[in-house]
Amino acid sequence: MTLAPAEAGKSTRSVAVVRGAFQVPGFRVGTASTGMRYRNRLDLAAVVSDHPVSAAGVFTRNRFAAAPVRLCRARLERHAAGIRAVVANAGIANACTGEEGLRRAESMATLAAEALGLQPEAVLVASTGVIGPQIRLEPIREALPELARSLRPEGWEDAASAIMTTDTRPKTAHTRLSFGGSEFTVGGIAKGSGMIAPDMATLLAFVATDAPMSVEVLRHWLRAGAERSFNRITVDGDTSTNDTLIALAAATAAYPVIRDPLSPEGRCFGEALTAVLLDLARQVILDGEGATKFVALQVTGAPDAESAKKVAFTVANSPLVKTAFFGGDANWGRIVAAAGRAGVPLDPDRVSLTFGNVCVFQNGAPLDGEDLEARATEVFRGKAIDIRLDLGVGTAEETVYTCDLSYDYVKINGAYRT
Repeated sequence: MTLAPAEAGKSTRSVAVVRGAFQVPGFRVGTASTGMRYRNRLDLAAVVSDHPVSAAGVFTRNRFAAAPVRLCRARLERHAAGIRAVVANAGIANACTGEEGLRRAESMATLAAEALGLQPEAVLVASTGVIGPQIRLEPIREALPELARSLRPEGWEDAASAIMTTDTRPKTAHTRLSFGGSEFTVGGIAKGSGMIAPDMATLLAFVATDAPMSVEVLRHWLRAGAERSFNRITVDGDTSTNDTLIALAAATAAYPVIRDPLSPEGRCFGEALTAVLLDLARQVILDGEGATKFVALQVTGAPDAESAKKVAFTVANSPLVKTAFFGGDANWGRIVAAAGRAGVPLDPDRVSLTFGNVCVFQNGAPLDGEDLEARATEVFRGKAIDIRLDLGVGTAEETVYTCDLSYDYVKINGAYRT
């Protein structure tokens, strides 16, 4: 498959993305409570199409891929043009559960299909939560009638709440696009707060559109969009067993199906989809477990894009760097030291570092100035920190988004199962 052009990610700056309530023509969304792990809250969600849709997915590269991930991969391989629904639960991940876990994932899909009046192979499932326990089918069975009754076009915000685990707030994003005299919607929800690192970095995300895209076009732009968004964020350097990003395209409008990803219509859709995914990815970082700072780390002047990305993630995942963010300590030494151990050839005498608009390190040496430290510290005390690290050896660049590492991260994860 042709790779998406590099400029695709950059062009999303002109796309207006909105958070909050939205509807996507051709889709209904429902929620219910199973009580499987959480009490007195929604923990089961479904996105249902009125007709078969084009579907595509991007999943974790963790070798311990959860049972729902394995099921989705197989069904998208066979039935990518005939999917009707995605059903997701929060609380139990159904990961590292062996063949019994896979049987239960299949049973979950079958039960949902019966409740929704669909064929089992038309249903995808996703799970998030604690690794190890088997998912309990009886609470799901009992909750499915409630789920089916609750289906409505405006249910996306409730669904975003139902898939949360350690998240503190639901995550939604949508935009409008137009081509050929018709208007379309791209909207999505995501959950993710911890265990966030690339390949691909979120836990669950579901996006739907009424733009008429073929499976090939949807797959092309979903992969490209994930690379520019969820594969550019990190909270803690850990990659989940359950990472699942699914996109559904329902050709509900009177417009021919788009079959060329690089056509004007295909590119327009790609920009809109990438913008929605990037906004959801940013929300994941803003809601990082215990996070108090949002950090955009741009590496420029690299010999190639892969080197820029490698340096950026080495810095972004450094516990010493992340604790400096938390403490408001503009400790440039930790950043250049992390860059130096990234395994990328560089010339220390050509490296420069800027915090906001304050250059603190230039051509391999720290800058002097009576108020330089105070101005740099002021940048680090803000809720959003922009950092630019220039390697000075090329023209490639990449931006990675991360957060600080706080006391609360340890508290949340130290007691996750208790």
